[in-house]
Amino acid sequence: MRVGFGYDSHPFDDTRPLILGGVTIPNHPGLSGHSDGDALVHAIIDSLLGAVSEGDIGQHFPPDNPEWKDVDSIDMLMQAVAIIEANNYRISNVDTTIICEKPKISEYSNSMKLVLTKILRIPLDALSIKGKTNEGMGWIGLGHGLAVHAVALLTPSGDTETIDNLKTT
Repeated sequence: MRVGFGYDSHPFDDTRPLILGGVTIPNHPGLSGHSDGDALVHAIIDSLLGAVSEGDIGQHFPPDNPEWKDVDSIDMLMQAVAIIEANNYRISNVDTTIICEKPKISEYSNSMKLVLTKILRIPLDALSIKGKTNEGMGWIGLGHGLAVHAVALLTPSGDTETIDNLKTT
């Protein structure tokens, strides 16, 4: 098994739509960034790449490369999943936390899960998307942007044992 941790943060940008987990959230400023700014997807990508020691999102999708300007982060996630599979691993589960004062993440988390689990090739109950506030503290608490943490668990592609089976041996 391999574990990877990912993190991303972006300030809000009134000129862009807010996209998180491949879902457009209406009536809220978007996130700045070279791509579409989807910090949830970016953190997941970093967790996946980290789990297989394949660097980070910036190494695979450099922000100074015009090819990635305004690109849909879902396309980058598909490429990251292909890297995981090329390393003979599969995704077991992903746990994420989005830290922001607004929007209320729970209103959109199920839609995000529907989009992301198809790409990650995992069941709905293997992806957690939680929202937390920063209790008014710091730049996030002041509503200037958001941050995301992600943890991914990978298992070798040929490994058919589940974590529950491992516990009983």
